This record gives sequence, structure tokens and C-alpha cells, in this order.
Amino acid sequence: MNKTTTCVLVTGVGAIIGQGIIKSLRMTGPPLKIVGIDRNPSAFGAKYCDAFYAKPVSENDPHYPEFIKAVVQIEGVELIIPGIELDVFYFDENRELFQDSNVKLVLNHHALIEIAKDKWKTVQTLITHGIEPIPSTLSNEWSDCVTLLGPPPLIMKPRHGNGSRGIVILENERDFNYWKSKTNQEVMVQRIVSSMDEEYTVAVFGLGDGTASAPIILRRTLASSGSTLTAQVILEDTSITNMINTLNQLFAPIGPTNYQFRKEGDKTFLLEVNPRISSATSLRAAFNYNEAWMCVEYFLHGIPPEPINIKNGRAVRFVEDYVEYL
Repeated sequence: MNKTTTCVLVTGVGAIIGQGIIKSLRMTGPPLKIVGIDRNPSAFGAKYCDAFYAKPVSENDPHYPEFIKAVVQIEGVELIIPGIELDVFYFDENRELFQDSNVKLVLNHHALIEIAKDKWKTVQTLITHGIEPIPSTLSNEWSDCVTLLGPPPLIMKPRHGNGSRGIVILENERDFNYWKSKTNQEVMVQRIVSSMDEEYTVAVFGLGDGTASAPIILRRTLASSGSTLTAQVILEDTSITNMINTLNQLFAPIGPTNYQFRKEGDKTFLLEVNPRISSATSLRAAFNYNEAWMCVEYFLHGIPPEPINIKNGRAVRFVEDYVEYL
């Protein structure tokens, strides 16, 4: 790498999002120097990086700020792209780490990050602004849940979390009591909207003023991990597009932002908002929507995304082997 090569730090390279960010960055534009960090010293994504560092086990480690600053200085990092949600939260709470340097952080607005942390807060925000949410309740009584949401099956999910982690189906009061007793997390109960056949993941790149790039809409199915397993490009859907425009005006996102929806009849319901790059990022890049490269252009050079010709198609993820002989 020559001295003028842009250096980008990607966190969480042991996870599917971090690996997807690296793959996307390698697909287009001039060559980059990519530095990866992960708490796992054997993280597979390290193999795709030009340099790799194993970070302290926890961001709460008192030496973590010194660690991340040292990596930035040693490698000449100019841009940091968080590859996992925990790193988004950490950098959001510690924006001052690099405020006196030339290092840029790919971070959404603090207000949106705070809303997205809490699914109940997200529901209440929608209600406050006249947007119909998925019917939801925090009640600890099964009879209240059924009265408010309708007959089972219903769904229980953690207030704080992402993907499908911790989500369970409730068929009756026994399920409700069982799963309540098995978790120490705050949970909410929701009506099940439509089916998995009508689930969509959408990416926009916000400019911070309520405007954003044209979205890429993927109709998807989920893997057991909660990440996208199969995806089909949807080139036009008026209901989803109208909802995206409404949410962009409400949240005014900046940078990569992911909306997840379920459709039921002519209505589109927000499942959750992720104020970051999400797990389908490499799939989106394959369809010509490369949000990782948009981050380099926008956060480093102030260049907003240009209109994109989205490629039509379908994608499926599969397991393959990587073998090293010792």
C-alpha cells in the first residue's frame, strides 16, 4: 500500500456484517487499506484484512480507548466503520475519542441510535407522530395481551436486541408464563403481522436532513441467526416507498440506515430500524448498492451517493468450507 492509500478500520470482522463490509469495500473504487478488529483472535474476517488486531474482550475494559487509539495511530486510520451493533453504541457514547483528530466515524444521529435501541420506544415514537405501529404491549398479564392484540399466536421479543434473537411464538398462556420465567430481559408482546413471506429489508443512505438515497428493497427470508438467508430485489413497491419517505422525514438518518418491514394487505408496518449497516450489506453490494463505499465517499469526502441503477435479481446464502493445512 502506498502512503496515499485511504485506510479504513472495520470492527467486528468475525461477524457477517463486518465481513460483508470488507467484501463490499473490495468491490469498487480505488484500493483501500483495510484494518480489522475483533475480540476473537482467530476471527475469519481477519483473512480479508491488510492488518488485524484482537481487541480486549469487552468495550468496558479501561484499556479499550487506548487500544483503539493506538490501532488508529499505528495504521493511519482515516475512517472507522462499526461492523456490529455494540460498537455503534460504544462509539456513539464516546464520540469525543476522535473529535480532535482527522478520523471520521460512520455513525448515525445519537437521537436515532437511542430510539432504535429500544423497540418499545420505537413503537411509541411512531404513535406520537401518527404512524401506525405493529400492535404491541408491555403487559405482564396474558389476558391483557389477548385483549389488546387479539387471539394467539402472538410474538414475544426483547425490548433491546436485534435480528430475531430471543424472539419466541406464544400459542397460549402457558407459553407466555414459561418464556417470561426464562428471561431476565425486558420484553414486549406483539401481534404477528402477516408472514415471513412478506418481510422486507430496506437500506437507505441518509443525508441528515430528512432526505436520503433512493432505497434498495429486498424481500427476504431469515436464517436461524436472524440474518438474511435469501433475498429478492423489489424494484417498485409504492406502499414501502411511501413508508420509507415518511420514516426518513421523521428520523432524518445520516449514513447507512436499515428499515425492516412486514406487509399486510395494503399496509406496511415497521419491524425495527437499525441505524447502521446491516447483515445484508454484501448482498446489496452485489445488486449495485454499495453502502460501505458510500461511507468512504460521504464521511471522508462529503460526496453524497449518486443515483444508482439497482440490478434486479435474487440471492441465497450458503455454507462453504475453508480449510488450512498445517
